[in-house]
Amino acid sequence: MNERLGPLQDAVDATIADLVERKVVERAWAGDHTVWQDDPTEVADRLGWLHVVPEVLADRERLDTFAATAVADGLTHVVVMGMGGSSLFPEVLARTFPPAAGGPELRVLDTTDPAAVARIGHECPDDATLFVASSKSGSTVETRSHLETFWARIGRPEQFAVITDPGSALGALATERGFRATFENRPDIGGRYSALSYFGIVPAVLAGVDWAGLLATAQDMTAKIGPDVDQATNPALRLGAVLGAAVKAGRDKVTLVIDQDIETFGLWLEQLLAESTGKQGTGVIPIAGERLGPPEVYGDDRLFVGIGDHHGLAPLAEAGHPVVEIPYGDPLELGSLVMLWELATAVCGAVLDINPFDQPNVAEAKEATASVLKSGPPDIEVEPLQGLFDQVVPGDYVAIQAYVDPESGVVDALEDARTAIRDRFRVATTVGIGPRFLHSTGQLHKGGPPTGVFVQVVGDDPDDVDVPGADYTFSSLKHAQADGDLLTLRRHGLRAGRVSLDDLVEVAR
Repeated sequence: MNERLGPLQDAVDATIADLVERKVVERAWAGDHTVWQDDPTEVADRLGWLHVVPEVLADRERLDTFAATAVADGLTHVVVMGMGGSSLFPEVLARTFPPAAGGPELRVLDTTDPAAVARIGHECPDDATLFVASSKSGSTVETRSHLETFWARIGRPEQFAVITDPGSALGALATERGFRATFENRPDIGGRYSALSYFGIVPAVLAGVDWAGLLATAQDMTAKIGPDVDQATNPALRLGAVLGAAVKAGRDKVTLVIDQDIETFGLWLEQLLAESTGKQGTGVIPIAGERLGPPEVYGDDRLFVGIGDHHGLAPLAEAGHPVVEIPYGDPLELGSLVMLWELATAVCGAVLDINPFDQPNVAEAKEATASVLKSGPPDIEVEPLQGLFDQVVPGDYVAIQAYVDPESGVVDALEDARTAIRDRFRVATTVGIGPRFLHSTGQLHKGGPPTGVFVQVVGDDPDDVDVPGADYTFSSLKHAQADGDLLTLRRHGLRAGRVSLDDLVEVAR
């Protein structure tokens, strides 16, 4: 790991010394919840990710047989239905690794946009698709809606499987209906730390990824960041120290510049950092997917972290921005990167004195959605974009929240708009696709620093899709999620408004 920390150097050195003195990494590996808080709640039962890799490798025969049988039975597509921690790493795998020869194509469904739901039905054959419902709690409304939609359409239990925690209602349903398989994850792993557990590895196995090789790189990294190495040079401790010290110094916009081979890894990192640290008015604000620009378009609130070689980082370091570069050589190193970032994020939580394993504000959006579905849509007017722009000040970030089809051309237009906003105001920008971001950056938006300006757009749905057994459709669910989240942001006193898509796209013209 190459560090050019500039103005952060002294603070990082002091933070590393403090972490070493407190034996933070050694205590974390030993399961000591007091690293983060005196109360063991949502800490003591959230550290299983440190130990899950050998357990998954020990289950190799069952996993490989499961995938081989699926192929032998003529299944050509796999659709993972999940949200947040259950979907983001499978999304990384699907976009990083091409389908294996003769193996199924991996797709991820993590949206309530009816056009996207319908597309899965059109593009994945009814008689040759395995639908995998993935949910730790087993009660996620989006995932259960997806499952019931395709169960009503197909109804053949051999084309369904489940990944969940022991004792969940989803697991019971899988047993009742006789699904092809149920994978029960160890329950002491939170969703965003579950990439190397069954939630990430079962989709990898089905997609024909060299999953054992992926986990081998994770084991290699574990040896480098474990409790027995020199902690002053432990890369996870150092990275966590940099992240935490940067937040304390006002450089909380951690801008991720990732090798294009694994560019989607930024989506997974975004959730890990935002949901783990964005609480109690502080937190890392991950900036993923923002196009790299020249030094003059950035304020002094940035830390740049590159994964792989990026020539654009050198001018930024020379201009005084702190820069960290993490080596990368092969997509299978995603396993090692996951381990590195998981522990670094946990260490960052110790620096910021917060619990990196809970998500106290996530339930608010879920409750607001349920309220809107019950009482009907509130009166939310579309407002001029300029009114939100007038509230942007240095040190803010502008978060575009788009409830649109994630595979539509609109997303490219929104990326153009975010670049124009960044260059115009010299502030960090994010683009979140709803409702995906509710399970990712939504915690940061409400619980983190109140420096976000939230620009919401909601796409029209000319065609809708019913949800079997529910009194709502996918379109009404999507709109309820958008309405509920906007109302929740405003209840927190945050700057948030709904604008027209045309108004936002016009920014880039």
